[in-house]
Amino acid sequence: MQALNIAATGMLAQELNVEVISNNIANMRTTGFKRQRAEFEDLLYQTLEQVGSSSSDSGTVVPSGIQIGLGVKTGATYRIMSQGNLVNTEKPLDVAIRGAGFFQISLPDGRTAYTRDGAFEINADGTIVNQEGYTVEPAISIPDNATSVSISTDGQVEIATSDGAAPTVVGQLELARFINNAGLEAIGENLYLETTASGGPTTGTPNTDGIGSLLQRFLEQSNVNAVSEISELIMAQRAYEMNSKVISSADEMMQATANLG
Repeated sequence: MQALNIAATGMLAQELNVEVISNNIANMRTTGFKRQRAEFEDLLYQTLEQVGSSSSDSGTVVPSGIQIGLGVKTGATYRIMSQGNLVNTEKPLDVAIRGAGFFQISLPDGRTAYTRDGAFEINADGTIVNQEGYTVEPAISIPDNATSVSISTDGQVEIATSDGAAPTVVGQLELARFINNAGLEAIGENLYLETTASGGPTTGTPNTDGIGSLLQRFLEQSNVNAVSEISELIMAQRAYEMNSKVISSADEMMQATANLG
């Protein structure tokens, strides 16, 4: 009886679905987090009667045939890159992206990672870094005598000094964008890596060529919607229960058949 195996694939699929939903809910307060959605595909079909085959010598054909599906599998865990809410933090080095684009982060192994998390700090050398201490690219240094830092919507970083001199430009933040954002590989720490699916990055100044603008003293929140996730969780739970009942029913049918002997 195929029903046991078919229902088992359904239970496994919903188990993964719940894992994806739980990760979304766990990261509701993670800066710049982008929610995922599990996508499913039906498995191969067992053909008992081929559609379109001849059903008589007079040339009549089978209009629909008989095919039995063998269950379901997970096709992808698609990442939804919609804009999260922007929250005012009053912290001068907090920067949110409004629109398309990612900050560029230099990893210790020399690779470049990408993030929507703009919670930046200054290290002991005065360089702007992320919360893990990785340098934000292009590298920008803030001198010791700076009394304030200003970041414009197009990424220009200016400082004011205690000697009353005019503000000085010390660097320019750039953003990267991709043809397929969902093709980026998440590696944790709010970071993504380029893949062949995402395509190569196109870098540029914020507010130009389709790249979003920056907003100082703001952070982008997770795009997870609690109500939607709870609704998805309930539907996944009910689907799991229904597949479990199919297994119980198939078992009862097999037991009844065995008892005939």
